[in-house]
Amino acid sequence: VQLVESGGGLVQPGGSLRLSCAASGNIFSIYDMAWYRQAPGKQRDLVARITKGGSTDYADSVQGRFTISRDNAKNTVYLQMNSLKPEDTALYYCNAFIKSADLNAVGRDYWGQGTQVTVSS
Repeated sequence: VQLVESGGGLVQPGGSLRLSCAASGNIFSIYDMAWYRQAPGKQRDLVARITKGGSTDYADSVQGRFTISRDNAKNTVYLQMNSLKPEDTALYYCNAFIKSADLNAVGRDYWGQGTQVTVSS
């Protein structure tokens, strides 16, 4: 099982980006999916989370600007980021709790490799 992110890049303040993260491999079921971010010298923090049923929660700092969504048929989670600010600059990581289809497998957290988002003029 692996998670692959895409969509990061350089954007001016006030701009928008859409991140995608696709899960692949021998997957039985995907439960919560989430986006975290980590700025240089800081800890990794939760940005947004979405349950399998579509319930969401957000960090206060992104509430109203970011939207998390998922396509269960494609095993993909998205993060639409609007009104971006310089303080949103970070390495963004996809996270998912997945039970693989391997015999006797138990569910566990998986992480993507990260995608850089830089907000600068």
